[in-house]
Amino acid sequence: MKSRYRMLLGAIVAALAAVALAAPFAQADTPAKGYERFAGCPSQKEKPSVEVCLRSVIKSGNFKMGNKNVPITNQITLSGGVNGSLGGFVANSKGGLTPVKQQVPGGVIGLTGLDWLVNFLGVEALKLYAVTELVGEPVVGEGITLPLRVHLINPVLGNNCYVGSAANPVKLNLIEGTTSPPPPNKPISGKAPEFGFDEATEVLSFKNGKYVDNSFAAPGASGCTLTLFGFIPVPLNGAVNLASGLPAAAGTNETVQNIDIELAPVTRVYP
Repeated sequence: MKSRYRMLLGAIVAALAAVALAAPFAQADTPAKGYERFAGCPSQKEKPSVEVCLRSVIKSGNFKMGNKNVPITNQITLSGGVNGSLGGFVANSKGGLTPVKQQVPGGVIGLTGLDWLVNFLGVEALKLYAVTELVGEPVVGEGITLPLRVHLINPVLGNNCYVGSAANPVKLNLIEGTTSPPPPNKPISGKAPEFGFDEATEVLSFKNGKYVDNSFAAPGASGCTLTLFGFIPVPLNGAVNLASGLPAAAGTNETVQNIDIELAPVTRVYP
């Protein structure tokens, strides 16, 4: 049971990342009554390889790179399906992982140090958001390795301001145990989720799991450009890096993610 439990956890955390690369199906069947929350899972008619439907919610946490710590205040919901080996994640048109904006404390002025922007922009326009995106395949082993980039969103920064890329990603290794980071970070610990099973619905649940990593490095920003008067480009990578403490070496960054997970047989979701 313990090894099966570990397999479930590993496969689902990997699926959280892999969904960003999965192409959704054009149409979606309708789940049975009581299973509506699994609507993002393809039926076996849509995708014969699917045997298990899943729904996962990242409820809270934080993502710190350099000296910027972004709280996860907006929940991220994932729904889709996996095969009998709990791999091969796919989603239909109702599923997947929609990018969710998390507000960055300090806004664009705090990120760039350009105080004069307040004279040209209103308070709303100064807000800054971060969206985490997958830029490669996850690796499931002793931990879950996720190659990511963070999209920084504000009109001042242009449309292509990122920390990390496919060639130079932010590599996370999320674990539920205790980390062994390089200094100056100290070890932090995750927490195994609470297991539950509803016999009436055959839904497995893994609730209140805590996944952590504070051993990853963060590269510098790229593609951040302010366009003055609609045609004069002003590179901001240097300003963003200076104000944010980027690039940041391993042992100076941290992420904590609190996750709830549910699994259901596809034959119950689509009888």
